[in-house]
Amino acid sequence: MPWVVTERGGDPAEVRDRLRGRTSVFVGHSGVGKSTLVNALIPTANRDVGIVNAVTGRGRHTSTSAYMLELPGGDGWIIDTPGIRSFGLAHVQPEDLISAFPDLEEMTEDCPRGCSHGTGEPECGLDVAVEAGEADPDRVESFRRLLSAREGAAEY
Repeated sequence: MPWVVTERGGDPAEVRDRLRGRTSVFVGHSGVGKSTLVNALIPTANRDVGIVNAVTGRGRHTSTSAYMLELPGGDGWIIDTPGIRSFGLAHVQPEDLISAFPDLEEMTEDCPRGCSHGTGEPECGLDVAVEAGEADPDRVESFRRLLSAREGAAEY
């Protein structure tokens, strides 16, 4: 399984296990919880964290430079980075985007020709897999948000 789902206040043990023996870089928009996760994984890190604006849903830059920290026990390294202000997919073809989700890509093999895998596609393998309990609905939603952003659509 190439991903781990965690939440604020949750047990970061599974994340820590995935990072063990590696050098990992935390990358994402401001306010997504990169430094909060670093603090959970390395209690002595004391990385500054900010609050996400309730109106705009955006975080404020609290990390101003990349910072490398050793995991407890010397089992690996984490690099905490400043938030990304913008993220573009203009260079990624929509039909190639699914390859960034290999767990979902295999579920699209039986999709009808021309299926974009977006919401409302008839007989899309992603919907079939979600209905059958074989796909994580949050992963499908995440993929569809990226697809929507790439296509400039209002909805996913």
